[in-house]
Order: sequence, then C-alpha cells, then structure tokens
Amino acid sequence: MAAPLSRFDGAPLAAGVGEVGGVAVAAIDGSRHLYQQDGLQVAIWGRPELDGSFDDVARRLASLWLSRGVAACACLSGPFALAILDAFSGSALLAVDRAGIHPLSYASNAQGLFFASSHDALLAHPAVRGALDPQALYNYLFFHMVPGPATAYLGQQRLLPGEYLHVRGGKLCKGSYWQLAFQEHAYARTPASFASNKQEFLRILRLAVESSLGADGDSTGAFLSGGTDSSTLAAIMGQVTGRPARTYSIGFDAPGYDEMAYARLAASHAGSIHHERYVTPNDVLGAIPAMAAAFDQPFGNASAIPAFYCAQMARADGVTRLLGGDGGDELFGGNERYAHQALLSRYAQLPALLRQCIIEPLLFRQQIGQPWRLFDKARRYIEQASLPLPARLDSYNLLLRHGYRTVLEAGFIDTIDPGMAPGCVNDAYWQRQGQGLSQINALLALDMRFTLADNDLFKVRKACELAGVEAAFPFLHDAMVAFAARLAPQDKLDGTQLRPFFKRALAEILPPAIVRKKKHGFGLPFGLWLHSHPALREFAFDNLTQLRRRGIVRPAFIDDLQGRLLAEHPAYHGTMVWLLMMLEQWLSQHPASLGPHASGFAACATETPGVLDPMA
Repeated sequence: MAAPLSRFDGAPLAAGVGEVGGVAVAAIDGSRHLYQQDGLQVAIWGRPELDGSFDDVARRLASLWLSRGVAACACLSGPFALAILDAFSGSALLAVDRAGIHPLSYASNAQGLFFASSHDALLAHPAVRGALDPQALYNYLFFHMVPGPATAYLGQQRLLPGEYLHVRGGKLCKGSYWQLAFQEHAYARTPASFASNKQEFLRILRLAVESSLGADGDSTGAFLSGGTDSSTLAAIMGQVTGRPARTYSIGFDAPGYDEMAYARLAASHAGSIHHERYVTPNDVLGAIPAMAAAFDQPFGNASAIPAFYCAQMARADGVTRLLGGDGGDELFGGNERYAHQALLSRYAQLPALLRQCIIEPLLFRQQIGQPWRLFDKARRYIEQASLPLPARLDSYNLLLRHGYRTVLEAGFIDTIDPGMAPGCVNDAYWQRQGQGLSQINALLALDMRFTLADNDLFKVRKACELAGVEAAFPFLHDAMVAFAARLAPQDKLDGTQLRPFFKRALAEILPPAIVRKKKHGFGLPFGLWLHSHPALREFAFDNLTQLRRRGIVRPAFIDDLQGRLLAEHPAYHGTMVWLLMMLEQWLSQHPASLGPHASGFAACATETPGVLDPMA
C-alpha cells in the first residue's frame, strides 16, 4: 500500500507495523512524523503545530491521545492527515486538517479498517474492493471533480475538512472536531476599526508565511499568477526572509489568457527573483497522460497542467516547497460570482407587485418583429434571479445546459441518480441557513467546501506531487481563517465591490494595477488550441472516440460536440471536450477501476445507485 504514495515525487518513506496494524508516511523531511511505542502507533503527514511547536509532534500527540482520546486531534493546527492505532483500547482515529489540505480516505469491512491519502494506495490492499461508482462519474461530469465525502469507488469514503473517524469495537463514528464559524452577530455588537483590523491582518499574514516556509526557507518559492493573493505572498516572503523571494509564473500565447504582464509587475514590485515559462499545446499533450495517472480519481480542472509546469520549473531551480495563494478568494470574497450573485439577489428585493404584474409581463410577452437586445439581457437576468440559491450557481453548468439525457447513454443513466449531484450542494448550503448568515458568508462557506477542498487544493497538491514539490497555502493558516470569519460581511463584499478590506489593507504592499485587476489565474486556452493545433485536436478526438465504447456518453452528443458546438463556442464547449478527454484518459490509466463495467454500463442497468455514506 505504501508504494503508490511516493511513485511520482520519490518522497522518503517511513513505516511501522504494530499489533493491530501498520502505518506508513511518504513525505519529505519535516512533513513525515511517525511514533511507535507500547502498542501505540501515530502517523502524521503534513506540518502541523501542537501547542505552538512543530517539534516531536507525533510523540506529544500520542500522550494527548492517552489522556484526551478523540479530542486530541483538535489540538493540532495547520495541514495534516492523521492516523492513530491503539492496540490496548482496540481503537483507531483518523482525522484531516480544518481546510482539507491533506486528504484521507477509508474503507471498512470484516477484514478491518483500511485508510490512505491516495485511492491507488488504498486499492493496493487485496481486501479493499475497487469497484467504480457510476454516480461518481456523473458527479465528475457535473462538478468537474468528485466531491466528498464520496469517492470514485463504492465502499470508500473521504473525510471532509475538520472531520475525524473513530473506530472502536468494530463500530465507526464519524464527526467534526471543527467547523468554520462566522461571527457576524459578534461583529455587529462590537465592530473593530479598519486600522486595528489591518494591523491584525498583516500580523497574521506574516505569521502564516513564516510557518509555511518550513525549516529551510532557502528551498521555498511561490506561485505567481499576478493576482492579488499570489502577489501578496511574494511581497510578504521578501519581508519575512529579508531576501528576494523566488517566484514562478506561467503564460500562454493566446489572446485574453496571458497574465504574464501582471506577474512581472508583481515580481518587480516585490523585488523577487522571477522565473517564467510559456506553456504550449505540445506541453499540454506531453503532460496529459502523466496527469491522468497522478490523479487517483477523475479530475477535470485544466489549470492543473500549467500548475504542473510551474512546479516543475521551480523544482528544476532547486525549490522543494511552493507557496500558493489558494484560499484568499474563499476567505475574503474574491470570486466574481459573489458580485454577480449579489446583483441577482437585488431583483428579489423589489416589490412583488412590481415584479409579477409589470416587469415580467412586459419582458416575457411575445415579441413582434426584431427582438430588442436590451430586453433579451433583462430577460436572462430575471430568469437567473428567479432561481433560488444555490441552484442558480449552476446557470452555466455544461451538463444542465445540454440536459443529461442528451449527453449520457440510457443504460448509464439507469445506474445513477441525477438529483444527487445538485442535492449535495443544496444540503451543504441549507445546513448553514439556520445560522442566519449573510449571503456572502453562505457562499464563502460553500466554496470552502467544494471549490477549495475538492477542487483547487486537490489540483495544486497533485500537480506539485507530480513535479516533486510540496505545496503550502499560507492563507489557510488557522489564525487567518479565524480572522476572516470575524470580518463583517461588507468587508468581503460591499455592494458589488469584491474584497474591499483585503484590497484596502494591502494598498501599501501591492501595485495599484494589481489591486484593481480582475481575477484570472492559470486558465488554459484549450478550446482555442483545439482549432489551431491539429495534433492536440487529434489527440482529444481520439480519446472521445475511445470513450464512445464505454457506454457512458452518447455518440450522437460527441459528434455534435466535435462539430457544431465546438465551432459555435470554442472556450465554453472546449471545457466539455477536456472533461470527456480526461475521463477517458483516467479510465485508461486505471483500467482495474471499471471492474464489472468494463464492457459498458448497459449490462448493469439494474444496479442501484451507490450509497454515498456507508454508515447511513
């Protein structure tokens, strides 16, 4: 089971076998912690703090386990995945950090408890079933990833951020030792001044960067996209270390995608030693198979490719640890959709009489002659605004736009429940509504769960693993998360102005042009390159041809996608080509995952959908 953990980055392995089981950790020095004595085994992957110290964490945690039991995991802060095996009590504890930076999956059956940070490692044990869950494939096409706690495999679950699993006497008890708690009402009672908040924010920011540098800051660099988050880290790294940060950027020779000018501006302003590379279609071709192999379940975020090349460039420069700005958007309100949703919500604030008796009859009545473009835009606005949250977040969802019956084979549809995908988002969103949160904080909490833990962190961590680099995320430092939760909602979104506090607090650190710029990142111009690069198009279409035989996607839809749809909107429908291509690549790289579905899903149409929670 340990072998797959280090197959891409060659990380050193430490392992131990005790009376009730075995544990192994594959990580570079400082992120590998193992303690074993008197029937007790503690294994930690990551760089957590215990009582403010990184030293001897596993041994000190073992002592806390004996005195506090399950509550011991709540004493850790920072990034970690944890396993404790206790022969005396016949129990085990699994846990992951508050942000879900380090994953941990598990399976339980009559032969025991099995757990790993990689599904490939979990499946290496002969007692672990490796049957692919059709529902996970549908969820992948819906979300472009497989959201937790489900995994790609039946009978396997993943711990969510801040969760633990306690196993004793054959019984599994899963719970949360921590949850993100916003303090809107406390702020309303005693609002802090901007000056005091700014001082506290900058203090925590320096602390977060310091703790993320590791023991050897000389071998640490930073991603630099030219956005506010990565530019901030580059500047603070220089202040903390007293020497220029080493920064790494990716560019694209494609109109509307290249942000290198902003990265250069940020590097110049921070005085960093800057490195850059332009990713080409040939680079994409070269990385796809390796990336599909590295992901232990289907994953469709195309920006994993530039993230990989950025990390690879850093590794060639001697960097073993890269700081990423992930989390800043989800803590301080940086995504454009937050402003868009605020604008849509204004419509519901109009009097019902005005909306239902005047505006909507006027806009939606049958138009005669040439339609008026302004009316069309107004109708689209009202159609979106009339949907409740969180359903309207999926207004541009590819699977919903086309309809799953148009995209998917009937035999495959019979094996899944299409309502489960939006249902898990609805459940997560409405769980928060009883707390009386503002709309912005409700959306931030949702994104911390899905956009961040299931997508962005997974992407960066796997891209770095493939390049042989460790990833760290200073904005997800526990103190920074707690600080952002205390901020007033209007400090994160003021009208439609994104993260006003964050930008104002950093006005003296960042160039004005970067403070004002819109978010972009490492988006890949895949749809455009499908038209301009024959080899990339041939590779993608060959994979779609292979996918036709799987019994998942309707051949008629693939034909329409490759022809009419891609020509009409290369960027939008290029994403669907990417999703399907990467699904086929993943299935090809993990042939054992198909199991009984190897000959297609039509033969399995009588199967019931996979149960997401084995303890339900």
